[in-house]
Amino acid sequence: MVGALTLTACGGDADASNKGGGGDTPKTSTAKIAISAKDGATDASVNATGVKVSDGTLTDVKMTVSGSGQSVPGAISADGHSWKPKQRLALGTKYQIAAQAKDAEGRPAAANAIFSTVGSANSFIGTYTPDDGTTVGVGMPVSFTFNKSISDKKAVQSHITVNSSSGQQVVGHWFGDRRLDFRPKEYWKAGSKVTMKIDLDHVQGAQGLYGVQKKSVSFTVGRSQVSTVDVNTQTMTVVRDGRTLKSVPISAGSPEHTTYNGQMVISEKFTQTRMNGSTVGFGGEYDIPDVPHAMRLTSSGTFIHGNYWYKKSNPPFGRQGTSHGCVGLADVQGAQGDTSAKWFFDNSLVGDVVIVKNSPDSTVGPANGLNGWNMSWSDWTAGSAV
Repeated sequence: MVGALTLTACGGDADASNKGGGGDTPKTSTAKIAISAKDGATDASVNATGVKVSDGTLTDVKMTVSGSGQSVPGAISADGHSWKPKQRLALGTKYQIAAQAKDAEGRPAAANAIFSTVGSANSFIGTYTPDDGTTVGVGMPVSFTFNKSISDKKAVQSHITVNSSSGQQVVGHWFGDRRLDFRPKEYWKAGSKVTMKIDLDHVQGAQGLYGVQKKSVSFTVGRSQVSTVDVNTQTMTVVRDGRTLKSVPISAGSPEHTTYNGQMVISEKFTQTRMNGSTVGFGGEYDIPDVPHAMRLTSSGTFIHGNYWYKKSNPPFGRQGTSHGCVGLADVQGAQGDTSAKWFFDNSLVGDVVIVKNSPDSTVGPANGLNGWNMSWSDWTAGSAV
C-alpha cells in the first residue's frame, strides 16, 4: 500500500506568467516522494513502512513518534532511492514522517504523513515450531498456532511457503481456525534443509484483522530415528537410519489406563518435570515433582519418560503395563546414572517418531500433539485451503 503524496506549488493561475513581471515560472521538482503509509492511515504496516523516491534522491528523512517526538532511527539506501526504519515499528502507535528529496537539477521536493500502525486488536500473529536454526527429527511438522481465529484461510496459507532441499512436496492442513500444520507425504528425508517463508505482513486473515509477520526461518532434519513400542511384549525397538540401535524394556499403560496407538512425534524434552494427575483428568492419583527424562508425545499428556518409583522387588519393564497411559523406562531419581531412560533421552531429538502398536486403546488423534502422520495423505491434503 503505497500512498504517494502529490506535491503542489503555491502561486496563482497557471498562466500567471502572462500577467506582469515578465519572469519565467519556476519549474517544480521532478522528484516524486512516496511514503508507504497513507496520511491518516490507521492500519500501517509495522514491517514495510518506509519512503521511496523516483526521478530524484532522498536528502533527509525524519520519522518520529507523534506526541512525544521520539526519533525513529533509519537509514537512506546507498543509491538514495529509499529509506526505512532500522527496527520494526510498534503496534498501535502514531508516527510522523517528513521526507525531503531533490531531482537531477537540484530542485527540492518534500512530503509528509501522519499515520498509525495496525493495533493489537486488529492484528494476528502465528507462533510456530520448529525454531530457526534447530536440528529436528524426521517426523517434525511445521506447525503454526494463531492467536486469533482465521476466516480467510486461503489468504493466510498462501502467504506461508514451506520447501525442502529434498524436493518433497509439502502441503498444509488446517486443524480448526487457529492451527495450520505443514508436512510432506512421508517423513522428511534425513539431512535435508527445510525453509519456511512467512509473508503475512498486512495479509487479511479475517474482517478487520491483519497479519504483522514477515520473516524466513529454516531448520535442518537430522538422522532418521523411529522407535516402535510393542505393548504385547512391553519393549521398544529403536531404529536409526534403518539400523536397530537397541531394544529397550518399557512399561506402557495399565489395562485401566491404556496407551494410545499410532505415530507420535516428540514435541518437547525435559530433563526433569512435574507430572500432576489432576491436570490430565486423573484427580489426585499422582503428583510427582521430578519425573526424569520426560519427552512429550501428545498435548493431552502422553509422555515417554523415566520411572524411579517402581517396585524394585518387582520391576515392570518388559513385563507389564503399569502407567496411566505414558511409556515408562527404568530410571533413577535425579536424572543421573546409566539408565535406559537416560540413554533414550540423550539419543532422541525433538521431531523423532515413537510408534505404539498392539495397545487396546484407539489411535491417537492427528491434532493431539504434532501427530498428523496418523491421517491419510488424501485426508491431509483435503484440509488444505490452497
